[in-house]
Amino acid sequence: MLNQPDDNGVNPAREPISFLVFAASLRTGSLNAKLARLAADTIESHGGTVDYAFMTEFDVPSYDQDVQDGEGFPPGAQQFYDRLNKADAFVIASPEYNASFPGVLKNLIDWVSRFKPQPFNFRNGMLLSASPSMSGGNRGLWSLRIPLEHLGARIYPDMFSLAQAHQGLDSNGQLLNPQLGERFEKTVVAYMDLVEADIHYHCAKKAWFEYLGEPPTAETERAE
Repeated sequence: MLNQPDDNGVNPAREPISFLVFAASLRTGSLNAKLARLAADTIESHGGTVDYAFMTEFDVPSYDQDVQDGEGFPPGAQQFYDRLNKADAFVIASPEYNASFPGVLKNLIDWVSRFKPQPFNFRNGMLLSASPSMSGGNRGLWSLRIPLEHLGARIYPDMFSLAQAHQGLDSNGQLLNPQLGERFEKTVVAYMDLVEADIHYHCAKKAWFEYLGEPPTAETERAE
């Protein structure tokens, strides 16, 4: 059963949890921006705090270590790093480009992974997608998991991909299919419950192991 908010829209039983939510699209009117906004509204209605962002705030030049060494981190990377560090967890709604995720997002991940300590390690994340295609952008989400999980992010197993998204959202960004809307809400709330347990209920924590097949060194160790 879903936790129900009180008359002020807040669930008094939930411990404080905060989320950075954004869509990995620079396009105005992006379907993924609408889905990210729906996720943000759902989180807020169930007692979470949201920092809703736009990809344009995180836009960065192509990663170049010479630039990093000579000029430091670009403003977009610094802002993403700062806002991700302030959040307990994150939600990304990502479009699918050629059966993968956008290069602009991969480039941002590459930049931010160079911070020390890098902010993805042990941070919970949830992936969403919206696409006019029949697959809903699901292939892009599977490829997006790879760099995030390599960096230590704990990506929620249940991803949400909205197929034929141009016909699935109304003018207010709400899902037109009631059953799909209920599933979306349950998925987001279940993710919130996991984040709450991970942040506040330490007795529920378990070790997270990943076998990379190579011994850790100063160059390859991701944990800080």
